[in-house]
Amino acid sequence: MVKKITPEEKQPFISHLKELRDRIVVCIMAVGIAFVFAYYFKEKIFYFLMKPFIAVMPEKSSFIFTYVTEAFITYFKISLVTAIFAASPVILYEIWMFVSPGLYEKEKKYAFPFIFYGSICFICGALFCYFVVMPFIYRFFVSYAAEFIIPMPDLKGYINLTLKLLIIFGVIFEMPLLAFYLGKIGIINYKMLSSKRRYAVLGIFIISAIITPPDVASQIFMAIPLWGLYELSILIVRISEKKVI
Repeated sequence: MVKKITPEEKQPFISHLKELRDRIVVCIMAVGIAFVFAYYFKEKIFYFLMKPFIAVMPEKSSFIFTYVTEAFITYFKISLVTAIFAASPVILYEIWMFVSPGLYEKEKKYAFPFIFYGSICFICGALFCYFVVMPFIYRFFVSYAAEFIIPMPDLKGYINLTLKLLIIFGVIFEMPLLAFYLGKIGIINYKMLSSKRRYAVLGIFIISAIITPPDVASQIFMAIPLWGLYELSILIVRISEKKVI
């Protein structure tokens, strides 16, 4: 039998939808304002993303675009991604203000640090990718250049790969923090992570092979940080368990 929604129950539901709409509008406005500034500095942002490849680029090499709209779309995509990153504090705040009334005090205690440290972990992952991973990968690719083989990467392919790597490493660096919270609520523990290490390592190398370009060097370079973060997650869970005891 279907339960009918009473007018008293319907009113709070509508008010929640209105609040959600208002907060989404605020997020869109924040991204829009950030986009205007990001698009104004699009050349500088573009050069910043190109720098790891430019540092290893041969003399006669250059970037190209094969479609009339490709350069515009590339600048637009860079500006939009930058705007989302820049507006992320506002987006996270609006999400927090929407969900916090429904949380218990204990849940609120853990939710804010998760957002704060999660942002830091993501930034650290992106920086690690930019300063360590990308120079190595691009240097490896350029090493195949010769007098009659000159690298001429297209803008779309390069930017897509660069943004993909930055986001992937940002998400990967969330692993220790996620492990800490999963350990706190009892979903995982130190013994479980230790006993599943060999399967985790196998899965890490499989994931690395899927998300990286089809060459062994980049796959290994992706797998090593993942493996290190898994070991760090084990250590963090073990320390948190000892503190509870």
